[in-house]
Amino acid sequence: MAAPAAPPSVLKLKGVGTALASRLARLNIHDIRDLLLHAPSRYEDRSRITPIAEARGGRVLIEGEVVRAEVAGRRKPVLVCRLQDRSGSIELRFFHYASSLRNRLLPGTRWRCYGEVKTGRFGKEMIHPELMSAASGPEGIVPVYPATQALGQKTLRRLIGQALEILENAPPWLPGLPPSCFPEGVFLPLPAALRALHSPPSGAAIPLLNENRHPIQRRLAFEELLAHQLVFQGQIHLRENSRAPRLLLTEKGLRRFTAGLPFELTAAQRRVFAEIRQDLERTVPMGRLLQGDVGSGKTVVAALAALTAREGGCQCAFMAPTELLAEQHWRTWNGWLSPLGVRVALLTSRQSGKERERLLAAVSGGEVDVLIGTHALFQKEVRFDRLGLVVVDEQHRFGVDQRMALKSKAEGHVPHYLVMTATPIPRTLAMLRYGDLDLSVIDRLPPGREPVETRVMSEDKRHLLLQRLRRWIGGGRQVYWVCTLIEESEALSAEAAEKTAETLEAELQGVRVGLVHGRMKAEEKDAVMDAFKAGGIDLLVATTVIEVGVDVPNAGLMVIENSERLGLAQLHQLRGRVGRGGGKSYCILFYRPPLSDTARRRLAYLRECHDGFALAEKDLELRGPGELLGTRQSGDLRFRLADPVRDRDLLPQVREAARWLGRHAPEAIPPLIAFWLGEGGRYVEV
Repeated sequence: MAAPAAPPSVLKLKGVGTALASRLARLNIHDIRDLLLHAPSRYEDRSRITPIAEARGGRVLIEGEVVRAEVAGRRKPVLVCRLQDRSGSIELRFFHYASSLRNRLLPGTRWRCYGEVKTGRFGKEMIHPELMSAASGPEGIVPVYPATQALGQKTLRRLIGQALEILENAPPWLPGLPPSCFPEGVFLPLPAALRALHSPPSGAAIPLLNENRHPIQRRLAFEELLAHQLVFQGQIHLRENSRAPRLLLTEKGLRRFTAGLPFELTAAQRRVFAEIRQDLERTVPMGRLLQGDVGSGKTVVAALAALTAREGGCQCAFMAPTELLAEQHWRTWNGWLSPLGVRVALLTSRQSGKERERLLAAVSGGEVDVLIGTHALFQKEVRFDRLGLVVVDEQHRFGVDQRMALKSKAEGHVPHYLVMTATPIPRTLAMLRYGDLDLSVIDRLPPGREPVETRVMSEDKRHLLLQRLRRWIGGGRQVYWVCTLIEESEALSAEAAEKTAETLEAELQGVRVGLVHGRMKAEEKDAVMDAFKAGGIDLLVATTVIEVGVDVPNAGLMVIENSERLGLAQLHQLRGRVGRGGGKSYCILFYRPPLSDTARRRLAYLRECHDGFALAEKDLELRGPGELLGTRQSGDLRFRLADPVRDRDLLPQVREAARWLGRHAPEAIPPLIAFWLGEGGRYVEV
């Protein structure tokens, strides 16, 4: 079946040149489809004209006659206009204006103005109201869109209006779905639903619109969720019709592995590995998500899967999010697997030309059983002899392109696929992000691991905290000090960490302070972490680069600066870096007062709760799905109108509709996916 035609570029619209197209691109608007799906952030009721005397605050629509208009001030000229109706008058102020506006606001002309009424020195005023000729018809309910610099509401409304006109003659990439697919009460043909989204009918409930719960919005959210579900359905179908190598682990091999461990596998680890083992024994490629709280023992389960691949005559590729973590996994797996004859190798960016060539030759020649690395694994020059298993740690940190490139390195078959995450994902989000994967959960921590005692401390008690740090370090223990910023900027985070390290070094005389952040070269970070592991550093100042995987048992105290800025999931991940050795461990949630009510509840909840899944559910309630789904990577599926939390009640009907389409209208699936997901629709993975 031919792929649906791409939607027309915004350059096809009247009045759009390269400059305006560039501004639209800042809003991720590149084509007509993007305009149609650029949803209003709120709606305003402009159907009722308020008498000026009754306008006492808030945003209202008024109408009146210009009494006077003049420019006041020389250094910073302001256009001031006095508008009056029968009930009273109001002053309009424009700090930024074109001369054409001054020429239009002539005494005696009548205007409608929409804006916020405030009380100034000279009575009621509106700052930069939207102006409309009084001769124009009533506006009714008006959408307000997310905008950007030099791209205002009028321009967006005009362009979306053009896109809606094109929609009347919709090309094949707009599917027409039968009413039976939709939940009761939310069916409208797609063109009508999109028109109503941007121009709601008079009388529509504005509170429902502003909460994104109006039937029009629900109908569109339903179809977007359906498009995602259909991608997962396609992935499952492709996988079930593909061939993978059958990988068998003997009972002798299992006993030899577990006998060499310095600990007993928990019942949860054994149960989860039994699920994975059953998958690997089939010739249908495994697709499984392994969830487990921080420290629950996912790594040893993945190592058992790698041993199974080797006994089945295949290789395993293990992709980790950072080189620091990749090296840690290599050391651990080498200790577990090399006594069994499994050849484990590490691929890093630091390896020299000849060393790298020898390693790659060994991998392509089948002399390496398990290859561990980061993004380097999916580069073209990395070739496997017989890749049978791909393991990805913290998948949300990798883009779809990267994961597909790694899986495509298996020639003649499809490899089994195991995803691991220490970020507990509520079931709702797991269905939406990993709907094509089977789910395994390690729901118990190994015995003997005490919960980390968590305390909340205000920044104005810094002197007390420093006293505790001195006593702690004096007792031979080590400390993490984590710096965070609101801005997602490595440069700013690095700068903040550097300043914090300098300050702590001055405040804690004699304490050996180290520093690690995301802008350091890999070898510099590794050198600092090696020194910290070896006990050569007492206090490590770090950005959230240490969030995943770093294991230093002697570091039993963590201070998280500006903890009020982070969500529960990330705070729990960071807290999991301590409590890995003997003795009591602590996490200090350092905050800058005053705390908002939400931040106060979040920190209090973290102090009391150590269950990652319960924390994830609470994070979902307090902060929404963004953090739990991870940073949006290139090509990943994303939501434009639907909200996985708000619209979770639609999911049963979404799954039923996906099955119905697969059976009765498969021809509607490609255009539906193409419309809602665009480029994301091409990621129908095996």
